[in-house]
Amino acid sequence: MTKTESEIENEIVAKGLTAPRITPDMIDECVMTEAYHVFPGTTLTVCALTLRNGFQVVGESACASPENFNPEIGRKIARENARNKIWALEGYRLRSELAGAAE
Repeated sequence: MTKTESEIENEIVAKGLTAPRITPDMIDECVMTEAYHVFPGTTLTVCALTLRNGFQVVGESACASPENFNPEIGRKIARENARNKIWALEGYRLRSELAGAAE
């Protein structure tokens, strides 16, 4: 079974890994607004998260069987997919800062 984000965070803290890093709370703090759209006649849900600096990331979800479509679940999955993209962006930002500090 896959570890949850909070389980991984607890493990990092327990192991005393204290170098600069991005945390789940930092990712959540990046998000200023969120908007959703379900395309009419489909199960496609799109989530647009607007970050502090105005940049937007988009996540999506869709189900193969329309009978299984649930708007609330679609929103949760689309939001998580959008949120996951922030990790790479923030990781790149932090790595650039660390590389600049090393010069």
